[in-house]
Amino acid sequence: MSDTQDKQFTLPIRVYYEDTDAGGVVFYANYLKFFERARTEWLRQLGVNQSALASSENRIFVVVNTQLNYKKPARLDDMILIKSKITQVGDASATFEQRAERDSQLLVESTIKVCCVNNQTFRPAAIPPAVRTLLISVQD
Repeated sequence: MSDTQDKQFTLPIRVYYEDTDAGGVVFYANYLKFFERARTEWLRQLGVNQSALASSENRIFVVVNTQLNYKKPARLDDMILIKSKITQVGDASATFEQRAERDSQLLVESTIKVCCVNNQTFRPAAIPPAVRTLLISVQD
């Protein structure tokens, strides 16, 4: 994994049997799980506890837009790297570019936008200032 000063975060993920489809390749929707896991781990590494954010500030992050391009399949037992970077931070949203790679080969590329919402109303809400400052500090 990357250190907190990096503008990109990398999370290694092993492909398990449960991740694959009948064709023996990673089921396409599972990349969304991998990308979610990488965003969550990056926030955790930056010191952002999403459970605490939800309970203390009534703020959660929800995905509002995804765009994925599939280039090559990953298979059972492959070790893939999920590389994440933040390309834009707004008052209530952040946009991530994420990639799945195996041996430096691009498998899937994505653009995923998350929005900060009030966890009671699910209406957009400002990203707490300390969190927004962290996101801006690692923005590419």
